[in-house]
This record gives sequence, C-alpha cells and structure tokens, in this order.
Amino acid sequence: MVPLNDNNPTTNTPIVTYWLLGINIFIFLFEITLPPEALSAFFDRWAIVPSQLTASFAGQGPNPVGEWFTLISSQFLHGGFFHVGGNMLYLWVFGNNIEDQLGRGQFIVFYLGCGILAGLTQWIVAPASDVPTLGASGAIAGVMGAYILRFPKAQILTLLPILFFITTVRIPALFFLGIWFLQQAFYGIASLGSPMSAGGGVAYWAHAGGFVFGLVLGPLLGLMASKRQR
Repeated sequence: MVPLNDNNPTTNTPIVTYWLLGINIFIFLFEITLPPEALSAFFDRWAIVPSQLTASFAGQGPNPVGEWFTLISSQFLHGGFFHVGGNMLYLWVFGNNIEDQLGRGQFIVFYLGCGILAGLTQWIVAPASDVPTLGASGAIAGVMGAYILRFPKAQILTLLPILFFITTVRIPALFFLGIWFLQQAFYGIASLGSPMSAGGGVAYWAHAGGFVFGLVLGPLLGLMASKRQR
C-alpha cells in the first residue's frame, strides 16, 4: 500500500517538513556522486555503526562524542532510490500535519528525538553489529505514531494493486498505520536470533521503536493541545 495524501489540510506552510525533504534529497544526490569506496567510508563515518557506538558509550574510540552525533546524522542518509523515495513520501504525507499541530520548533525537537530513540532501539537489539544503520525511517515512524494518535479517523488515499490493475481506496489512518506498525513489530520479533538482526536488511526495530516513541513524545510536546492552548 502506498499513501498519496490525507484530508487534514494544514493552516501554515510546513517549512520544517520542506527543509527536511530538501536536506535528505540533497545529501542523497551527493551520495550517488561518490565511488563505492568513498561511499562506504562516508557511511562508516556518519551512519550509526552499532559496535562503534557501543565502544563510545564505554569511553573507547578516538572520538566518542562524534559517534553519538551519528544518532542524528544517520537520519539524513539513505541507501538507495527506493529507500529515500519511500521515506520522503511518508514524510510528505504525514509530516505537514504534525508540524502544523506541534509548531515548527517543537516539531524539530520531536522529529530528531524520535530518530535518536529509534536508532538506540535498533542498537539495543544488535550492539555488536559492524553494519551501518541509516535512514530517516525511525524519525518518520515517530511522525506516523503521532499522526495515528492525533488523526485516527483521517482518510488516507492509498494505491492498491489488484492483480494487473491499480486502484485507489481511502483507508482510515488508524487502520493504515496500525497495520504498518504491527508488520514492523512482527518482522522485528521474527528477525531476533537471525543474522539479519545483527545487521543488514531493514531496521524493523528502529521503525517500531520510532513509532512507539512518537506516541509518547507527541503528547508531551503538545500534540493533543489546541493551537490556542499552545
């Protein structure tokens, strides 16, 4: 299922969402200009490498603070066209409404906070992995968690393939995002103990963790308050 848009128009221009989209796309365009060896070194430096993060928490490594910064920098890296395209689509669909509800400053705190906590969730599952973890998925999962809490009845216009045809249906956000979260949690549990959980593939635990932290952080930052109350 691919979401197209929603029926909750914002009252303010979602400047932060636009900037996040632009930065992610700009960095990805830079990535594709790098040769394979340079790209691998770039990911090793700016993505979360769980084993290096583990060492930094123990005060080891040349620059522990630099490793902690990867919890933020990794959110702006992507591994391919489908990776960045899918993430930016979901950010575009759901981010504008959450930014409008929280306000720009708090939305930045919320977005980056969800991304950091999502990265730590994936790190807890495989702290010894040497495979870089990257992508905006954890932060965007937090946005989706906030969205299902604030707009559960919103209708998501969704592309639905049926055999050789594609049609569109409107699906309540509670159902659309609820199914998405259950999938991430199921795949995450299924991956425990497998080589995939130790690194590589899809960071399902980051997705599930980001979603849950979005449910928690959203109300703390005023998600459920009216704009007048904010």
